Amino acid sequence: MMQRIRGTQDFIDLSLFNFIVDAARTHVSHYAFEEIATPIIESTDLFRRSLGLNTDVVTKEMFLIKTNDNDESICLRPEATASIMRAFFNNTIQERPWRVFSAGPVFRHERPQKGRYRQFHQISIELIGASSIAYDAEFIALVDSFFSQKLKLNSYALLLNFLGSPEDRNNYKRALYAFLDKQPDLPKAIAERKETNLLRVFDLKDEACKAALEGAPVLTDYLSDESRAEWDLLRSLLDQLSISYVVDPRLVRGLDYYNKTVFEFVSLDLGAQNAFCGGGRYDHLSLALGEKEAIPSIGVGLGVERLMLLLESKKELLSLPQKPPLFVVLPFAAAQQPLALICAQELRQHGFCTEVLLDTPSIKNMMRQANKKGARYALLIGEDEQKGNLVTLKNMTTGAEEKIPQGELVARLKSAASI
Repeated sequence: MMQRIRGTQDFIDLSLFNFIVDAARTHVSHYAFEEIATPIIESTDLFRRSLGLNTDVVTKEMFLIKTNDNDESICLRPEATASIMRAFFNNTIQERPWRVFSAGPVFRHERPQKGRYRQFHQISIELIGASSIAYDAEFIALVDSFFSQKLKLNSYALLLNFLGSPEDRNNYKRALYAFLDKQPDLPKAIAERKETNLLRVFDLKDEACKAALEGAPVLTDYLSDESRAEWDLLRSLLDQLSISYVVDPRLVRGLDYYNKTVFEFVSLDLGAQNAFCGGGRYDHLSLALGEKEAIPSIGVGLGVERLMLLLESKKELLSLPQKPPLFVVLPFAAAQQPLALICAQELRQHGFCTEVLLDTPSIKNMMRQANKKGARYALLIGEDEQKGNLVTLKNMTTGAEEKIPQGELVARLKSAASI
């Protein structure tokens, strides 16, 4: 038997998955966000430019697609923000700010583990063309209220940091590089990132790396007066909005396009891979993509699978959509099957969820199968019912039965379904 590809999963029950996506769709609509969709295949160069040539995503994790055109390099998208910014320019969007969100699969060739898949699903919320730091506060409040009010989560923390301007980061990088240069016997991983992607040293979680970084300079100590004023304003606005947060001076996020505000939502309930949402400001992404105009923007990605892990034990607190009552039509023999199909067709036209059992060998097995399916009512059509233009309606909960003329069936079932 063929097995699914490692790092992927089958969703047999989509109720929780759909609940999360639908709840997000409803929630962001109250903030005037509109849904868009972009392709899952994109030019590889889109992510090389946006994410950075030395990021793990670009160097190790992208799924490249071979084509007959040797000059064309395409890949499965590893994230959605760059695709949405590309769509902003390709479609000549004039609206500012452009409030959009999308939901769909993204792909990374990572080592599969709990909460980490090679194909996973993200809800991406993007605010493109918004320069005021006050937008950052509103945006973070949007995400926080989604988790606390819509998903009923309470065991999580918001980590917050401020990366400042490119000039601020360059000043900080020089100080950090000098600090690491003085450390004897740097772990190999730090030594490598020190030369290729300096800020990513803080993403290294093993104890040796953590020890080597103790006492390292803090980025917010290198902010310009303008950046510090924005940082102070952001925290003040979050305080006024009653948003709890923890300042994490080591939070840098793993992608090169971030500047100023960066944040993550984390939960200890997820184990080592504890982030289930992350985002920040990316004012210069458009320039990295080759555009002449900088578009101040902020965005976030919510991991659907990790949210499902958090919500699995809390489903009773959620308003998960209920399945409609099921009506099962049971023809006793082949002679009654045409009538059963006609009956089922009429019920569906009137909005009833209806299934016909055609291959079951006996009425006893039919009733057992209807019971397993959770049918609320069974509609029995045997030889007597066929001759008398009747249907026997059986309440699967109480066992009560009544014979109903076929012409009155829809009206009677509407009455029964409302009970």
